[in-house]
Amino acid sequence: MSSFRGQRIRDGENIRPIIYNVGNFTRPTGDTPSLLTLDEVETLFHEFGHALHGMLSNVTYSGVSGTSVSRDFVELPSQIMEHWAFHPEVLKLYAKHYQTGEVIPDELIEKIDAASKFNMGFITTEFVAAALLDMDYHTQSEKKTFDVRDFEKKSMEKIGLINEIIPRYRSTYFSHIFSGGYSAGYYAYMWAEVLDADAFQPFAEKGVFDKEIAAAFRENVLSKGNSDDPMTLYKKYRGAEPNPIYLLKNRGFVN
Repeated sequence: MSSFRGQRIRDGENIRPIIYNVGNFTRPTGDTPSLLTLDEVETLFHEFGHALHGMLSNVTYSGVSGTSVSRDFVELPSQIMEHWAFHPEVLKLYAKHYQTGEVIPDELIEKIDAASKFNMGFITTEFVAAALLDMDYHTQSEKKTFDVRDFEKKSMEKIGLINEIIPRYRSTYFSHIFSGGYSAGYYAYMWAEVLDADAFQPFAEKGVFDKEIAAAFRENVLSKGNSDDPMTLYKKYRGAEPNPIYLLKNRGFVN
């Protein structure tokens, strides 16, 4: 998602934003149309969430509109949209056989859900290890020369990481934290999951198309940009700080 023009208010006029998403999806082949993979569908919903954050902005200054928020908060609107992508009620609206129009069967939906939780213990551990390694690099109190491999080894030993699991990214190609804008911030991906899992819970309880909840999310989160403290905005929507139990449920760690 990219923003050609951010939303702002000038001389009393609400200047609406110009937002665009550019996709790179599976091409059609011969007589077969473009059929999206699950990853491509998830990406489409994810980026549309960023687009909504920009399009529904309603603030005074473009510098704090839409996605111009802190790293801790920017992925909430995008990642919450991923919950709709594979929700059974939504899946059945678009996941159909391209020739017969047959709606995706419940059995296949259950398999998609089960596959999303497969090997999640390993995936979570390698991510947390990488996030902690990032923090170790960026919380050093003095400049010094050191051996990168030795530093990484000691960092992982400190948290008790077993030899069979390594950080998602080894230090020598961990571009996120050295040149990708995530210095001391790689944890933000997991934190965003805490937020989006908790934020989606009202929809899970009352319905994925509940207009009242959607309006509250729009008013308190999507429209505000960076005009207020992120957690203040979140609590106005949810009534409390996020509960990590919903992240654990989504990852299959608790029932």
